[in-house]
Amino acid sequence: MLKELREVIEIPLKRPELLTQFGLEAPCGVLLVGPPGTGKTLTARSLAEELGVNYIAIVGPEVMGKYYGEAETRLRSIFEKAAKAAPCIIFIDEIDSLAPDRSKVEGEVEKRLVAQLLGLMDGFAKTHGVIVLAATNRPDHLDPALRRPGRFDREVQFRVPDRHGRLEILQILSRAMPLDESVELGAIADLAVGLVGADLKAICQKAAYSALRRQVPDWRAVAQIPQGSPIPTNMTLTQADLLQAVKDVKPSVLRSVE
Repeated sequence: MLKELREVIEIPLKRPELLTQFGLEAPCGVLLVGPPGTGKTLTARSLAEELGVNYIAIVGPEVMGKYYGEAETRLRSIFEKAAKAAPCIIFIDEIDSLAPDRSKVEGEVEKRLVAQLLGLMDGFAKTHGVIVLAATNRPDHLDPALRRPGRFDREVQFRVPDRHGRLEILQILSRAMPLDESVELGAIADLAVGLVGADLKAICQKAAYSALRRQVPDWRAVAQIPQGSPIPTNMTLTQADLLQAVKDVKPSVLRSVE
């Protein structure tokens, strides 16, 4: 999935002449689809940093304004800014709130904003060095006109990680943590079935706070220690802390369908 996403974005931004040689047009947009917490936003930001290109991030509701035409003006200015900063990635989070299905909404503002986005993507299709990434966990709520070729040409699915993926995420998240010798991340990965990256991060955080409460019971005494004073280096996070955290964290995927 990551290899496919990088291929779709890196070649048009860095080596567009390769596409021209084969008579191909650069994709205008890529839609990231998956449950909440699967890392869509983090992946987009990390990809921009890794490729060394400019990155403009917007969240759907942030574009909305209370004055007539304000939202369309904001959206247009973002695309114009990206064109001047090319190579650039425009990332729209929660795009379903910005461009809902026009047949299912009554507000004129939403309909005008969808039309503006469609027009901008059509107009910027010939602009080299600008790609629109958008993320949603509700693709069926998105206006169908955006999901046709020429706008969001490709859709990349972000799925709930398997056991290997969960173990890899846990290893990354716990890299800076003082783990006790008893910790077996593989066992935690086995128990974390159905959990996504955000859930695994919550597990590590809950386990860390549990370890702190156990080893530093008097928080008031700690708060009175002058800043810059050395802290104990023998504090560790144990398997028991992680096991308790697994019990406390509820899968994000289940919360999203309740």
